[in-house]
Amino acid sequence: MLLRRRLSEDGFSSTPAATGTAAPKAGYNRLLLFVAGLGGLLYGVDVGIIAGALPYLEATSGLNAGQLSIIVAAVLLGSVISTLFAGMLADWMGRKRLMALSGVLFVVSIPMIALAHGYGPLVLGRLLQGMSAGLIGVVVPLYLAECLGAADRGKGTGIFQWLLTLGIVAAAVIGMYFSIRVEEVAKLGDADRLFAFKDAAWRSIFWVSLPPGILFIIGSMLVAESPRWLFRRGQQESARTALLRSRTDAQAEVELQEMAALAAADNSTTSATGPQVKESLLQRRYVIPFVLACVILACTQATGIASVIGYNATILLQAGLNDVQAHWGYLILTTVNFLMTMGGIMLVDRKGRKFLLSLGSAGIIASLLCVGMLFHQTEKLRVDCSAAIQATVTPDQTATIAFNDELAAKLLATKGAASPALSGKPTTLIAIYSYGDFRAATKVVRSDDKTAKPIAITRESCVPANQVLAFFSNPFADLNTARIAPLKIENALITPVPSTQTGWLTAAGIFIFIAFFAVGPGVCVWLALSELMPTRIRSNGMSIALLINQAVSTTIAATFLPTVGQYGYSTMFFAFAACTVIYFITAAWFLPETKGMTLEEIEQHFERK
Repeated sequence: MLLRRRLSEDGFSSTPAATGTAAPKAGYNRLLLFVAGLGGLLYGVDVGIIAGALPYLEATSGLNAGQLSIIVAAVLLGSVISTLFAGMLADWMGRKRLMALSGVLFVVSIPMIALAHGYGPLVLGRLLQGMSAGLIGVVVPLYLAECLGAADRGKGTGIFQWLLTLGIVAAAVIGMYFSIRVEEVAKLGDADRLFAFKDAAWRSIFWVSLPPGILFIIGSMLVAESPRWLFRRGQQESARTALLRSRTDAQAEVELQEMAALAAADNSTTSATGPQVKESLLQRRYVIPFVLACVILACTQATGIASVIGYNATILLQAGLNDVQAHWGYLILTTVNFLMTMGGIMLVDRKGRKFLLSLGSAGIIASLLCVGMLFHQTEKLRVDCSAAIQATVTPDQTATIAFNDELAAKLLATKGAASPALSGKPTTLIAIYSYGDFRAATKVVRSDDKTAKPIAITRESCVPANQVLAFFSNPFADLNTARIAPLKIENALITPVPSTQTGWLTAAGIFIFIAFFAVGPGVCVWLALSELMPTRIRSNGMSIALLINQAVSTTIAATFLPTVGQYGYSTMFFAFAACTVIYFITAAWFLPETKGMTLEEIEQHFERK
């Protein structure tokens, strides 16, 4: 360990004078970073591409709402399936081959979707996209952790996250471009031409994402296999060759010695305790880093990041902004996320993972508390008119609500003394409703919005079309009962519209939230996932941790709307802040600083502990 640090301090890794191969090695490291960035870009495109394509697919495909829901959800199903097996596949076929396979799955999915003329190919193509995303989410951070030197590991994994956010932004920009073009064609008044252009639009949106996938496959073929995977397979010379592509001879020799020492220690432990515990996650030296990684991934989702992004427009409407302002707010949010991720990349190898996670989680707590308090000022005045809305439900168990100032006054009148604080002021309405065990929420409508369409509550907008979607919506729900259950209006919440100033203050709090998230958890979560896991269990441990991450995300998604409906946004933001306190304590007190340490040194740290 001392020798490795002396070499680094003497400039072997970056000073051309130290070795004639410094420049080529720097070039290879840039190739690794480029491939990592393409992996993140594909992951982001996988997540965001459907949002822009869906309106045109819906308008031209002839598919019903249930089929469209399956097409959207197929990516989640494919991701869960591939994440479950990604670690095993990475150990069996190697990191490099699995990266290439994930790229192939993505590339194959694009023409399958873009040329589809039926429901089956669309679902299969989206499943392949999801499987590609699940594999990329495990294997690229895993590969980077095992291949990059200690000085570049943070930057490499940060670039993966940075281009992941770029992929989401790119998907949104592509969708916006085609929406502008569709609007221009619509002005011509030719229905047939408009239909043909919409059909070409959603196909083109998918075609545009093909080149990054092809580049990712090519890049995966140009890089070397993980030296640590090769070493564990008994291919020491191949591991040495792989290390020499990114390190000096002396650095490669030191890391090989560390691998050999760790392998000798593993063999000694195995001889003493028996081969049956060789791969167990329950050995003491494995449990602490495994639990730390799982806590960090679970708490990353428990900050509410997915809900804040997914419901951003609705949140800002409730906060006091109008529709146009809310959409500008979303654009600012994604831009802040992208730019601050760049800042995190520049800081992660200078300030360290522990510092950024502690700073980021502290900032998240403060911003969430501020946003929660801003919402509390108006939500304490809101009125639940669910009984009055329930009375409008028709015999076919649907309801239509044309919310305006006049209806707001009538609904508030039914609450008597509870309504004076709201009388004569613009208000918003959001209804939380259920059919059996499945809940949904309407969009937020303002009483002073003259262009708003009536709220339509139907069974199709709440009850999943099949058992697969039902499982991801609520795994404990009874789908058959929900298909015949009556409509129940659980909450119909009328809330005073805050001032525009309050709306922008809330938006500023959310921008600060996303900034601290991007510079801390956004960049460091992938590092924590890949660095903390010991070599022997890294691939399978990462798969398990990512599944926990997805489980927490699904749980929050299932409880977000019912919680907001019953207790308000303030309660939800306070709950996110409370969960982030656990994140801060874990990062500040229990997480070791791994900056500048090889993976073997990190593992030895936990073994000594």
